[in-house]
Amino acid sequence: MAALEQELRSGPVNRCKEVLDILRHCPSEQAVALFSRIAQDGEFLRRRFAVMGLANHQTEESFRVLSQLARRERDSNVLAEVANSLFEFGHPALPLLREIFERDSHWLLRQSIIAIVMESDRDDILLDMAQKALQDPEQSVVETGILALGHLLRGTEASTALMLLSNVVNHEDWRIRWRAATALAVSANPVAKALLAELRQDTHHRVVAAALEGSMD
Repeated sequence: MAALEQELRSGPVNRCKEVLDILRHCPSEQAVALFSRIAQDGEFLRRRFAVMGLANHQTEESFRVLSQLARRERDSNVLAEVANSLFEFGHPALPLLREIFERDSHWLLRQSIIAIVMESDRDDILLDMAQKALQDPEQSVVETGILALGHLLRGTEASTALMLLSNVVNHEDWRIRWRAATALAVSANPVAKALLAELRQDTHHRVVAAALEGSMD
């Protein structure tokens, strides 16, 4: 195990991936302890590998380590990997994902977490994140939030999602209107259809194309 730990700490990237595969089949108690050490004191790329490895051993201890990392890690790239690994544990991880999302405003991290939560059945948490994303200063996060609202149109928060989408169909930025058209396309709701009809008259051709495509579905 000591040799594998050393390779994970300082070996070539390709070898590190091989080491992760080897450690996947090692006793969880030993592997989790190894990953925990590296996740706490390795350089950022090695910490990412350690976090990936923790997801391969879904034990109470690995969840505890990931939970600690979710609250302590400050590198957004590593945090994105923590979020991915936490989601492997299912529902118990969702409050932690929300906590990371609210604490860290890095655009890539926020987009990653929204995409992860879209795979869950917690529409209430996704709606909360989507609403916050709409207020984000980063354009790409706003667009991701709009697409999340489109996902919600097929769930328990459909009415609120539709109301929020109706507020952005006249946005001054064509990219926001374009994303709104894409999001609305999944719904058969008459209000959504009316909003799509409005977007078919948009001044930007990409918005019109998205609205027309949605109307044909």
